[in-house]
Amino acid sequence: MGNVPERSKAERFSFIALNRSDFGVRYLCRYLNVSPQGFYKWLNRDESTRDIENRRILGCIEAIYAQHDGNYGSPRISAELKANGERINHNRVERLMREAGIVGKAGRIYRRRPLPGNPCIKVENLQREHGMPIKPDSQWAGDVTYLKINGQWQYLAVIIDLYSRKVLGWELSDTRTVELTLSALNKAVRCRNIESDLIFHSDRGSEYGAYAYQNRLKELGIEPSMNRPGFMNDNVYVESFFQTLKTESFKGFNFESVEELRTNLSWYLDRYYNFKRRHGSLGFKSPDEYERMAA
Repeated sequence: MGNVPERSKAERFSFIALNRSDFGVRYLCRYLNVSPQGFYKWLNRDESTRDIENRRILGCIEAIYAQHDGNYGSPRISAELKANGERINHNRVERLMREAGIVGKAGRIYRRRPLPGNPCIKVENLQREHGMPIKPDSQWAGDVTYLKINGQWQYLAVIIDLYSRKVLGWELSDTRTVELTLSALNKAVRCRNIESDLIFHSDRGSEYGAYAYQNRLKELGIEPSMNRPGFMNDNVYVESFFQTLKTESFKGFNFESVEELRTNLSWYLDRYYNFKRRHGSLGFKSPDEYERMAA
């Protein structure tokens, strides 16, 4: 029950109303230091205009929460409500969600060790030198993460545009090789117009440092950029993306097969993440909407 006893009396009564079937009114009243008589008087009070409006807004909140499969917390739900024409303060949304026990999924940090780098490849961190991009297709970034299905590892490679965080290409395989990362790169190339000043950033793993990958970048006119040796956080934006993906579309899900996982990833990456999911770093716009604003 956390810090509920520290809330206002109305908030404590609201909590009791929501949880009385599980714990009982008398127990909750004793725990929250209020009287059962006071609770029933509050429960049977005439509903105010404010209460009616809160109930309506809570219904909207619950609908948005369900639509996004619990991925949204109060900031994104507030942004969605405002986009739907509601004039509402974020603090009010946060309070209504707290009273109703509605909590968005919380991410966790996933650590992983990269494959050994290719010592023959000498590539600087150009992304760090240039700073964050101001337009699409000026800086891309890629990485590989692990997903375990029925005791077997699958490897997901992605390419994202650092301006909009849009996923441009991805590939899933049971082996982590240069063919995996090349497939993700080629898919990204097919859906975008490559400009002469495009930088591609990655870690120093052998699947990116391989000559086949570096030669493909050169063939496309894309300038390579890599983490500084020993600085895994240089690719923090893709790491952050993987944390979001695992929290929202993998953690807690039971996949019976690799094909089921692939189908879910296709929905999440190609339809939901790029076109519907609001990003705090993008002013609560989706990647697609953010790019269209820059056009």
